[in-house]
Amino acid sequence: MEGVTIEEAIKITCKYPLKKKTEITSLDDSIHRILAYDIVSKVNDPRFDNSSMDGWAVRSEDCKNHGTKLEIIGTNKAGNHRSYSVQSGQACRIMTGAPMPDGADAIVIIEDSNIQENNVIINGPARTAYVRKCGENISKGDKSLSAGTMLNSAEISLSATIGYDELEVIQKPKIAIISNGDELVKPGKKLLDGQIYESNSFGLAALVKKIGCEPIRFDIVQDSIEGLRDVLDQASRTCDAILTSGGVSMGKWDLVRKIMEEEGEIKFWKIKMRPGGPPLFGKWKETPLFGLPGNPVSSHVVFTMIVFPWISYSLGFNEEKGPKLADRVNVILKNPLKGAPDKVCLRRIKITNENGILKATTKTHQGSGNINSMVVHNGLSLLPPNQDAKTGEIIEALWLR
Repeated sequence: MEGVTIEEAIKITCKYPLKKKTEITSLDDSIHRILAYDIVSKVNDPRFDNSSMDGWAVRSEDCKNHGTKLEIIGTNKAGNHRSYSVQSGQACRIMTGAPMPDGADAIVIIEDSNIQENNVIINGPARTAYVRKCGENISKGDKSLSAGTMLNSAEISLSATIGYDELEVIQKPKIAIISNGDELVKPGKKLLDGQIYESNSFGLAALVKKIGCEPIRFDIVQDSIEGLRDVLDQASRTCDAILTSGGVSMGKWDLVRKIMEEEGEIKFWKIKMRPGGPPLFGKWKETPLFGLPGNPVSSHVVFTMIVFPWISYSLGFNEEKGPKLADRVNVILKNPLKGAPDKVCLRRIKITNENGILKATTKTHQGSGNINSMVVHNGLSLLPPNQDAKTGEIIEALWLR
């Protein structure tokens, strides 16, 4: 089966999207959830004209000269329901957040005043800028948050401000994560000769969580068609999508590819990119399945380049405010990069901001088994097929979040 381009792979996967479901959640439980629908403000923000400073609510025409004496008619504080009306020659003491009394259009800050019995002497300017006008932030009925937005602290606070105590969010899709191979051992256990610690499922689970989904990690599957079949069947019954790690290349024990060829439904196998060339995508018992490479860098890269766009499309992530794994940027190379024949080259790079200019370099070897290279670097080059890049050249890159 001939490999596809990155763009072709994304287009194919998006023909088989996740089923989008929604649920209601309280604001207390909404952190990092994905908003299902646009929401509009139930109120004006601010709800009424109010003061942004402690001071005096006055008529600006009364305060053109320093030393003006005004009669104190009362005090307005936040939450005060009493209504005052400021007439010419009068002032109302006001606290931050308190409603502006009728007739007043400006604030003199407390530091610019002196009290003499029942009067206040004005020694500074009366500023209309210290009055927060009704609806100046948001008007009632305005769209305040867009569908596909990931809810962080500011979005949650805004939701409360405009009158919501609960929100309709996208139900977290359950993403099965399955690693397979006789050589794999759970971290913390003693290693025997020929064994290594299984790490991919932990990295993939973190990526799945980061974009607002729920990872379901299965136990390591040994090199057995029967065992793999049982786990895939279980995953297809209980999860919305399946990610496997390892077993997709051309070796004798690459059983994921083998079982998908014989019993599943493969939509593509191999992508024209490096690293991450041998993944497959298909369906197992009607459940979308991504077969990711076993090398840890490759599994991270394939998730970023292929799996994430599929989830984003399926769930309708907002391009600006939804979950992201990377930003596309242009960088100036501080050392040359070698491309790859007929493949997009995704070399790990370290991106730095030098006086407002993004520059990039490589710091360690680029083996796809070297997960440490994803730690010391924070980006991926996007070198087109058959293209090298020289020092000082500007290239497109992904700045990983």
